[in-house]
Amino acid sequence: MEKIVSLCKRRGFIFQSSEIYGGLNGFWDYGPLGVELKKNLKDFWWRRNVRERDDMEGMDGSIIMNRAVWKASGHEETFSDPMVDCKKCNSRNRADQLPEKDGEKYCPTCGSRDLTEARDFNLMFKSHAGPLETEDNMVYLRPETAQAIFVNFRNVLDTTRQKLPFGIAQIGKAFRNEINPRNYIFRSREFEQMEIEYFCRPEDGMQLTDYWLEQRLAFYEDIGIPRSKIHINDIPDGERAFYSKKTYDLEYEFPFGVSELEGIAYRTDYDLSKHIEHSGKPLDYYDEVTKERFVPHVVEPSAGTDRTALALICEAFDEETVTDEKGKSETRTVMRFHPRMAPIKCGIFPLLKNKPQLVEKAREIVASLRGVMNVFYDESGAIGRRYRRQDEAGTPFCVTVDFDTIGENGPEKEGTVTLRHRDSMQQERIAIADLKNYLLEKIS
Repeated sequence: MEKIVSLCKRRGFIFQSSEIYGGLNGFWDYGPLGVELKKNLKDFWWRRNVRERDDMEGMDGSIIMNRAVWKASGHEETFSDPMVDCKKCNSRNRADQLPEKDGEKYCPTCGSRDLTEARDFNLMFKSHAGPLETEDNMVYLRPETAQAIFVNFRNVLDTTRQKLPFGIAQIGKAFRNEINPRNYIFRSREFEQMEIEYFCRPEDGMQLTDYWLEQRLAFYEDIGIPRSKIHINDIPDGERAFYSKKTYDLEYEFPFGVSELEGIAYRTDYDLSKHIEHSGKPLDYYDEVTKERFVPHVVEPSAGTDRTALALICEAFDEETVTDEKGKSETRTVMRFHPRMAPIKCGIFPLLKNKPQLVEKAREIVASLRGVMNVFYDESGAIGRRYRRQDEAGTPFCVTVDFDTIGENGPEKEGTVTLRHRDSMQQERIAIADLKNYLLEKIS
């Protein structure tokens, strides 16, 4: 994990937020490569779950909502973790995550067993809307994106005329004042969710929970996380949220241990019913075929964007020993992202930067590709070093414009370039005219 964190800082995937001022625990910034990786993930999630389906609509709710939303949902009263203080070093930790020895819990910082009694700590960030900081205008930064979907259920239903079953999808920021943020970007205080609320008839809820389990497993395979690395945790009775009739947690084998990527929960009609009760507004559904009126049930696949990005980084990271033509061995660090997810799709190099014809041709290729994919032009250093830099960035393809390209070695290969594959390091000649379509097919 230390090597991965170091590479992320060195190559511009992830930086500590406010680093020049000492940082702020639980907050992270995405650098040039990280923001592209995260955007590719979100774009593909949206494409797969919204644009490729007839039964899904999208929305984007506000981060700050009426306080009554959080009272109705139960967050204001019950959204808390048990917190304990260490009386020796004053560190604070979640009581349910303390290490234990001989049946007694102890402080993970100093080892002391002199701890306070556990007390509830509400995880929602508080603020105020308006010029006065009074109880009447207190608001919260949302701790989840789901409630914006529930309170907009009627709006979406009326404007789209969808029929059950159908879903509403959203990608957005959420905030939780975690007692002890940890494991890099896995558990932070500001994070992003990719979430679906899939509304259905009550009798279809259990079946659709299993359906969405398969859909989500297939999604992870399509972004380069093999099914063999994902553990399906069927949460037993007594451990699920009280409103859930079925919950699957999808867990990934991170270097720091197997931890949750996504939850798929059958939440019944709990959320809509609570908002009907508290708002007095109709959030039910009228079935024109059966002439029934009822409150829909809902299945919720909810994925952490940052956790999935971290899983992509961990899955991609590799080190291998390679030997050059002279027999010299070196360690190659390579990020083996699926081409769909790779921040940079293609690196483009002129063999020599002081050869105007090579540079001009390389720039032409950059211009032809830039409108359809993220490319990187590099003319600095030996070609082998340039390849290594792109290996660390996870770039699946590199194109080199050489003397064959401009016909200096004869007309046979004129108009072709060297295409180098990241994972195998194999090279082939490809016509410039075929390059765009070839790359688009690989990254689609």
